[in-house]
Amino acid sequence: MVIADSFGRIPRKLRVSVTDRCNLRCEFCMPNSPVWLPPDEILTYEEILRVISTCAKMGVQKIRLSGGEPLIRRDLDRLVRMLKDVPGISFIGMTTNGLLLPEKAAALKEAGLDGVTISLHSLDPNRYRDITGGGRIENVLAGIEAAKENGFRVLKINSVIQRGFNDDEILDLASLAFNNDLTVRFIEFMPFDGQKYWSMERVVSGDEVIEKIRTRYKILPLPREPSSTARVYKFVHGMGEVGIITSITEPFCSDCDRIRLAANGKILTCLFDRSSYDLMPLLRGTATDEELSDFISYAVSKKAPGVRTLLQHCNSLEHVRAMHTIGG
Repeated sequence: MVIADSFGRIPRKLRVSVTDRCNLRCEFCMPNSPVWLPPDEILTYEEILRVISTCAKMGVQKIRLSGGEPLIRRDLDRLVRMLKDVPGISFIGMTTNGLLLPEKAAALKEAGLDGVTISLHSLDPNRYRDITGGGRIENVLAGIEAAKENGFRVLKINSVIQRGFNDDEILDLASLAFNNDLTVRFIEFMPFDGQKYWSMERVVSGDEVIEKIRTRYKILPLPREPSSTARVYKFVHGMGEVGIITSITEPFCSDCDRIRLAANGKILTCLFDRSSYDLMPLLRGTATDEELSDFISYAVSKKAPGVRTLLQHCNSLEHVRAMHTIGG
């Protein structure tokens, strides 16, 4: 039974937060004093498996594990191994800050993880430390090398760009893709910052990023994959690719095929919508798989039309969640 929302969009991708906790304190993600979920309110791996198995029967094909920082959850490779056996799931990826990848990449690859996306917002050690609240960029770079050495099918770098803060590093970050077989994706600054300082003045548009890259490199656009969050470009003379994710200036909501499962069991159908649908009572009660499926179908049916509509109907962005509670 394939499901669709009221606009005909079929969810093919499920992003799963395995924890709201993180070992960094990135200022555009984490509030100054985060309040963590109690351990008993976090989904178990068996509960996650049940939700994903149900969603796979309804059309979901790709899974992305996230957080918080997913690698601080113990034995994540066990979850990956469990998910590889789910019929219909064709891809399992993970978004991480990369700090723990050197010690965990091999086990994750052996378990069946297909792709890794690493967050890296600066190549300057001091600036990286300031952004992340004390992180060491050397550890992230080691994580990138570990991902390369273990041969994941997909390797991407995500960089959130802010005007007047790290937009002077666009070319340096692009050079990572030029010199390596990976994709660097530049993300427009979105209003999910834990410290609530987002403004349009801080947003560097995707078009600006591409214009800057073209001052040094010759790049050509690739066809956009249906429902892709990124517009991707290949280097004419380089190894990798660059992409732009234009959530603010050019939202890609019309064919969005993503839903999210938060660490506390809530289904989130849109990053910009505060609505959520709590699966926990069903998972820890006596609900049948059919009842679970019906509830997920109901949640999907309520999916909002997209970013523009939601922003038009609110006077401020105070309603938006902090990113670490969403799962990226």
